[in-house]
Amino acid sequence: MLNCQIKKSLVLAAILAFASVPFLQAQAPARWPEKFANDWYARQPWLAGSNYIPSSAINELEMWQADSFDPRRIDTELGWAESIGLNTMRVFLHDLLWQQDAKGFQKRINTFLQIASKHHIRPLFVLFDSCWDPDPQLGKQRAPRPGVHNSGWVQSPGAKALQDPAQYPRLEAYVKGVVGAFAKDKRVLGWDLWNEPGNGNGGSYANQEPKNKLEIELSLLPKVFEWARSVHPTQPLTSGVWKGDWSAEEKLAPMEKIQLEMSDVISFHNYEKPEEFEKHVQWLQRYHRPLICTEYMARGNGSTFQGTLPIAKKYDVAAINWGLVAGKTQTYLPWDSWQHPYTDREPAVWFHEIFRTDGQPYSQEEVELIKKTTGRGVSASR
Repeated sequence: MLNCQIKKSLVLAAILAFASVPFLQAQAPARWPEKFANDWYARQPWLAGSNYIPSSAINELEMWQADSFDPRRIDTELGWAESIGLNTMRVFLHDLLWQQDAKGFQKRINTFLQIASKHHIRPLFVLFDSCWDPDPQLGKQRAPRPGVHNSGWVQSPGAKALQDPAQYPRLEAYVKGVVGAFAKDKRVLGWDLWNEPGNGNGGSYANQEPKNKLEIELSLLPKVFEWARSVHPTQPLTSGVWKGDWSAEEKLAPMEKIQLEMSDVISFHNYEKPEEFEKHVQWLQRYHRPLICTEYMARGNGSTFQGTLPIAKKYDVAAINWGLVAGKTQTYLPWDSWQHPYTDREPAVWFHEIFRTDGQPYSQEEVELIKKTTGRGVSASR
């Protein structure tokens, strides 16, 4: 009898111990294993595309708000992208749009996906962004500042939300809501959770940034990965490294460590000359995961299609340049236009963008190279 009671006690203790282990109660979804990530990438065509916003919008709010969402223009411009062989677009969303009208925003994302699918384009959606204006406001967006690069782009979340932990449940609902709504949608390529976290926006909005912005985002980014993983997306999650020395683990800053350790596929930015692009690719190959360059191509900085695309293709790196069509963002103007606005002239060389607003290529040589490199696209005649 005593032995029986002891056995029962031991069994009960084992059950209680088992139940007390948090990860066994509700184990969070894990980062994709290397093989899973590489198998996913092997099923994709070679990915080439642009960061996309319609020429009629100055920022992500104007792109997506109900009164300025422009499916006809999007259809036209994605048609131009398809015509030169592009098969993905990196597209920015915004937390305020979900707060304003979650159902309507979800419906417009679905409309965008219908248009993109028609043109054989699968987007990589960006959820948060640390670049440019830290004070986003819903409603009618301001007009472009004459002669200035990206004068109306806004951050997500804005500085006020970033500094207010009481708003984090709203941000969590946005991440889970958007990713969850399209978690099994084959039209979506993936989720870029945070663009350039820690960017202090020197030269533009630095004096309006929270002094502890980097520390806040260091603590928040891992949570964003957890929120997104909790809805079990079938697409990969990533956040791209964009500055610093990635040549060895001990040289990585804390933010880069988080990005590289939590991303299913490795993404990065590079606006440098071809030899630097190749060097950065070689640095990242040690992770043995798919590589996606989510920003490149700044002609005046030495980053060009002619220099970068062949290297990307050689190393099987997906390549997404900044800018498809010149428009209200004015990103064909160089970064230094913030100090010296181009109000009386066009730059000698466009900084970003492939097409003019009327659909004519900025450079026919470039579009022919893109078509040749992708092995897709239509005849050069328009």
